[in-house]
Amino acid sequence: MSIYAGLDVSDKTTHICVVDVDGKVLRRDVVASDPDVLAKWLNKHCTDLARVVLETGTLSTFLYHGLVERGVAIECICARHAKGVLSARVNKSDVHDAEGLAQLARTGWYKRVHMKASATHIDRAALRIRAQLITARTSMANQLRGLLKLFGLRMGTARTPGRRAERLSAFYAQRPDLKALFAPLIASMEAIEEQLRAYNRLLNDRAKADEVCARLMSVPGVGPITALTYTSTIEDPRRFARSDDVGAYAGLVPRRSQSGERDVSGHISKAGDPMLRKALYEAANVALTQVKRPFALQAWGRKMVEAKGAKRARTAVARKLAALLHSLWLNETEFRWA
Repeated sequence: MSIYAGLDVSDKTTHICVVDVDGKVLRRDVVASDPDVLAKWLNKHCTDLARVVLETGTLSTFLYHGLVERGVAIECICARHAKGVLSARVNKSDVHDAEGLAQLARTGWYKRVHMKASATHIDRAALRIRAQLITARTSMANQLRGLLKLFGLRMGTARTPGRRAERLSAFYAQRPDLKALFAPLIASMEAIEEQLRAYNRLLNDRAKADEVCARLMSVPGVGPITALTYTSTIEDPRRFARSDDVGAYAGLVPRRSQSGERDVSGHISKAGDPMLRKALYEAANVALTQVKRPFALQAWGRKMVEAKGAKRARTAVARKLAALLHSLWLNETEFRWA
């Protein structure tokens, strides 16, 4: 008789629930959130294990790959979809969540999540670190501008480190007492900028060395960061039946609410990966505003700017870029100028 297991994972412990084919609970337990411990428990207590299910979360990648290596038939499911089923319980608890996941494993009523390889997560970690460095630098620059205004000093359009140093030298000539005050902030900004330059070189070299990224960078507006973000997020283009599905995966399609005579299309769903959506949006903006050589997608986007506005046009072009990049990747071709 086949049995099914659900894992409700937290940082330190994992609640396990095992049910039979009729949904009857056979066993519950709490063990450490470690793939070796979980695999030993499942092999000991589950002799005819058909499927194990866990939700997406911070430890899901680590546990999934660890259990797969140990021969456990495990699948990771979308936490947003599982939430609807788990919220049916009046009282929420780890025990009830584990049982709900076990019942989902038994019925098969869930959406399986594509689990990325460890090498892909290295690229995505580098991209996230770069994004965090940019956020920290921007926050410090805004803090510097705001504090200078307290003393009647305005930084102006000093966006480069050299221009910023010139402006600060002029300010210190007027107010020498401010130099020591702002020194820690300036030193921190310079350190972050140095790390950011190193990361940009690292990611640029990584993208140029990758055959797929090099092919995607032939598209106007798509640079190394966008190409690397796209490949590390999609990973396998064959998991999409159509190229247009990538736009929906990135959360760039309108959200729809239809029931009876009511049929409303709202803002974009934002249901996909935020890093991919942001990269495509920025690439669309570059394609519309900075690429000098005209091409069909740019002309279409500029017509939409006049009809719908710049923001909607950038979103629409980003959605078409997602489909275009997928098609080039799948067909192993480069962008051809019209």
